[in-house]
Amino acid sequence: MTKSAISWDDKRAKPIPAAWVAPLKAWEEHLQAGGTPPATMRTRLDHARRMARTLGVSPDEADTNALVTWVAGQRWQRETRRSVYTSIRAFWAFMVQAGYTATDAAASLPLVRPAEPSPRCLPEQAYQDAVAHADDRLRLILRLAGEQGLRRGEIALVHANDLVDDLAGVTLIVHGKGAKDRPVPLSDDVARLVSEAVKAGGGWAFPGQQDGHLSPEHVGVLASRALTPYSLHQCRHRFGTRAYLATNNLYALQRLLGHTSPVTTERYVTLPADALRATMLAAA
Repeated sequence: MTKSAISWDDKRAKPIPAAWVAPLKAWEEHLQAGGTPPATMRTRLDHARRMARTLGVSPDEADTNALVTWVAGQRWQRETRRSVYTSIRAFWAFMVQAGYTATDAAASLPLVRPAEPSPRCLPEQAYQDAVAHADDRLRLILRLAGEQGLRRGEIALVHANDLVDDLAGVTLIVHGKGAKDRPVPLSDDVARLVSEAVKAGGGWAFPGQQDGHLSPEHVGVLASRALTPYSLHQCRHRFGTRAYLATNNLYALQRLLGHTSPVTTERYVTLPADALRATMLAAA
């Protein structure tokens, strides 16, 4: 058996019913073969395994009614529900394709509308205090999120091979979600710090035990300790807000943050309290 993206012997979890083990394992291999990013695969498998443990029926007995009854009983936030439904739909589509069942029980799951934009911008003083009191490694982690907009998984993967010198300065090729790479221009100061870090780290800016670099989870933990009660992802919201307010260029910000849709990017922008009044007065 190949190594699972999620531990099969999690002592906190109920065992997976025997009837679900084969299709779940086959789906894991299907996701791996398709090049699904590890973080996405962990999420999708976790959702499907939770369903298998708690649905109460075997795959050949599961129907739309059983599935709807199960999801209706869960107290999930809207975005969690949307994510779980995406995983479950993908899993059942695979089940039909692979011949484990003739009926797609997830086909009739109701659509969940996305939540209204709710930016979570890190307070500026909290960011400045954390940067000021951090050691060199943590300071660079915070600045890559707060001043360049990188996710924790993207920060963990910063490598010397991804630094590109161009006419305007240094650009970092960021390895983003969904195996999508994007160029992110670095400020001169951050570029200098990254160059020093990759030299000291033998290529990796943040050397560690996961294939030579820190894991995304460890990057997040390091930052959270310095930012409590805030998170590293809120540094990314800080970047989004400051970049948009300085340029009003949502499309450029979308590219820098690595979003597929500008609707997602809107969630990263916190408008000042007087922004609507200022816009109204400008028009008047």
